[in-house]
Amino acid sequence: MDILVSDTSVVIDLERAQLIKEIFALPFRFVVPEAMFEQEMRGYGGERLVALGLEVRTLTGPQVQEAQRLRGLERRISLHDSYALALAKAEGAVILTGDGALRVLAEAERVRCHGVLWVFDQLEDRRAVSPVALYEGLTRLAVHPRCRLPREEIDLRLARLRS
Repeated sequence: MDILVSDTSVVIDLERAQLIKEIFALPFRFVVPEAMFEQEMRGYGGERLVALGLEVRTLTGPQVQEAQRLRGLERRISLHDSYALALAKAEGAVILTGDGALRVLAEAERVRCHGVLWVFDQLEDRRAVSPVALYEGLTRLAVHPRCRLPREEIDLRLARLRS
């Protein structure tokens, strides 16, 4: 079973789409670094996510050192993003992120990387959610004022789900 290490932005987007519970029906293990969970997720429904199946991992000393090295390579990523990338790299996992700088660094480090639209595609392809629920979730996400997803990609998916 593939491991997906998520940054906070993907979790936030799935919450906005009201599809966070549904991702745990997919055949993946969803993992976040402990420091990110404690500082960014615990107070915002984090325990519910753990109950649904989210795994929280503590980084080892070498993984923390790797995170520091990665952050030194790309100062635009947050400390928590560097933890997520170091964890994904150590686990041979995919990193889920909406952060462009993190994507570029992940690719340079040969870590597979996907975003929230890929998660929507997985939900659709595996029929884990009805097309109506996906359409409604993607619409909620698209109209949110902080949505930074490519409009043309959203429109393609909405058109497909509408038919």
